[in-house]
Amino acid sequence: MSFFICYNNSQFKLAFRNGGTFTGLQRVAYMACDSVSETGTQSYYQFSDFVQGKKRDIVDVLFRNDSLYLTAYTNKQNTQSTATIHMSWSAKLQDTTSCQNAKTACSFPQKSGFEDFSTTFATAAEAVYYANSGDPAGDPYTESQQPYLGQSTLSYTVSSSYTLNSSNHVFLIVTTQPLISGTGVNMANLIYRSRYVILSASSKSYVFNYMHPGTYYLYAVYDANSDGTMDSGDYVSTTNTTFTLSPKGTASATTQINFTIP
Repeated sequence: MSFFICYNNSQFKLAFRNGGTFTGLQRVAYMACDSVSETGTQSYYQFSDFVQGKKRDIVDVLFRNDSLYLTAYTNKQNTQSTATIHMSWSAKLQDTTSCQNAKTACSFPQKSGFEDFSTTFATAAEAVYYANSGDPAGDPYTESQQPYLGQSTLSYTVSSSYTLNSSNHVFLIVTTQPLISGTGVNMANLIYRSRYVILSASSKSYVFNYMHPGTYYLYAVYDANSDGTMDSGDYVSTTNTTFTLSPKGTASATTQINFTIP
């Protein structure tokens, strides 16, 4: 998902790009902001397909107090007369420091560096593109053109004194502030969790796309009792494994599971 400024129909517009792969088919959709409501307590923005409008795709974005709510609707590849709910996602603001580098690097807010969509959708039936692999044909703003974000390949190893059951799971956790302080865990810093993934214990690595540049901390937790939480008896890594990602760069890091939670 990305938001950016474009020029379309003789106007500057806020645009939304959403991409994903479902059942082997890659889809990229473009929508323009068509409704805005900003008050002292909340801000609401609605986006719809550049060509078919709300009949094809809708994305509602609501900022309220410290929370973000995003709801998407689609007519399921034109098989429905109207768009119905596709997915919803919510988030709560935890960390106000990690975004500062991006604000500085992109000189936020400004409308420079916009994409010229003057004639992009002039003959299109919809602002949606498909492919079995790679960039969809005709995609006007491909992933490789997206600025700033990078990719990290993160992995873990296991101390020789431990054996993992392949039917259990390992959590790879990435934070922007360290969780280990001296010989203890600073649980308060979990608010700085950037992202995580749940892997089968037979999988040892994962590639995170679309990561902002910066310095991160990597941790691994083996869920020994399969209860979905980090608690007594689980195996964890005990070092602040760091890695730094540059703009549009790649990075890698490996941490080691080497301790049993008492």
